[in-house]
Amino acid sequence: MTLPAVDAPATVTEGAGPGPAARPSYPDDADPLGPLDLFGAPFVRDPYPWLDRLRTESPVHHDPATGLWLVSRPEDVREVLLDNDRFLPDNAQSAATPLPVAVLRVFARARFTLPAALANNGTASHAGLRRVVTRFFNAQRVAAAVPVIERIAGELLDAVRPELENTGGSDLFTGFAQVLPCRVLMELLGIRGIDPATLIRWSDASLELYWGRPTLERQLELAELVVEFQRWLTETVRGGAASEDSFIGALARHRLPDGSLLDVETAVGACFFVFIAGQSTTGQLISTVLGRALAEPGVWSRAAVEEGLAEAWVDEVLRREPPVTSWRRVTARATRLGGVEVPSGAQLLLMLMGTGSDPDLFPEPERMCPRRANIRHHLAFGVGRHRCPGASLARTEAAVALRAAARVLPHIRPAAGSQKPPMLGLLSFRAPLSVPVEQRP
Repeated sequence: MTLPAVDAPATVTEGAGPGPAARPSYPDDADPLGPLDLFGAPFVRDPYPWLDRLRTESPVHHDPATGLWLVSRPEDVREVLLDNDRFLPDNAQSAATPLPVAVLRVFARARFTLPAALANNGTASHAGLRRVVTRFFNAQRVAAAVPVIERIAGELLDAVRPELENTGGSDLFTGFAQVLPCRVLMELLGIRGIDPATLIRWSDASLELYWGRPTLERQLELAELVVEFQRWLTETVRGGAASEDSFIGALARHRLPDGSLLDVETAVGACFFVFIAGQSTTGQLISTVLGRALAEPGVWSRAAVEEGLAEAWVDEVLRREPPVTSWRRVTARATRLGGVEVPSGAQLLLMLMGTGSDPDLFPEPERMCPRRANIRHHLAFGVGRHRCPGASLARTEAAVALRAAARVLPHIRPAAGSQKPPMLGLLSFRAPLSVPVEQRP
């Protein structure tokens, strides 16, 4: 499934969120940067000028178009993520564009719910559920998974190579970056009986519905796909066919703090989050890693042979251009943040991407410098209680993908005219939707 590129129309229907007329400017309409539109093509293509201005001039900035408070300085973002009493995760998976009645009816008919499970869970049950997840993504399991990742990467690249030879070109996103993490996740979590393309379609639809600005017609299409996803997850969790040592088997046996077994709805909510994070966002990271490596002189050839370069390159991409560009929190009470009084119930958008470009932390932040001494001081995976549990797996998959592609396809370059590929344009997710390449003559 193809997610919305920034060139797609951004119209909305009544009740579906702010339309173009509601977009404000920052700091005023005469500003040479133009209006700040978090979903708009200019911001998605090159958000850095806005992020730099926000961080230096208005680090806690209220955006009237979305109602969000944009938090940009690294120290403020870190403060929010580490203070779980003042800043709650309850809105982390809320729809960025309000869901209209027609979509809610689709969900009601299917009895679709997303109870607090992982990213949006601030209750006492979070710690236990997180332990179930991290058990499948800890350092030992990730290290053991490297041969699996390498094998799947090799199989996918074996299909790309003849396409390059026969046609002279290929897209490393659709044929490689997008599929690799889905197949790896299926093997690691013991998922059987489903086509990877279907899981990718469901995952992408969920991202677009909850973090995009689709039209009403598109929202209805996406809602049907999300319901299909939830129905399959529910049947899989309830079916009892999952082995005891699988991820779903572990969830089925998990007990809550009161001693009761985890309910099916919450187990499905946990799977919903893990499947999306483990597939879509990792695929987006790999896509960016490959595209940036191909564009930077010398990196592609060196990544195939130089020890540690692929890993360092992945972290530098995470610093400068992470796939998860922002995350949300809500204030539990009126509070002061970054010198600004923020009301109770304020919806915060933490600008993770901008923190990696703070020149006080990262000199010459626009330069890709994979040997930086503080290369892992970015916040691409968050920090604290809700730090991404799959961070190690995502890093490893991206590094293996870069190294494998550079070895198997040493004589490729960005396809002619592909300097600006279409970009994924969602509230919290940004990545190239294609990595077109061609054989060097």
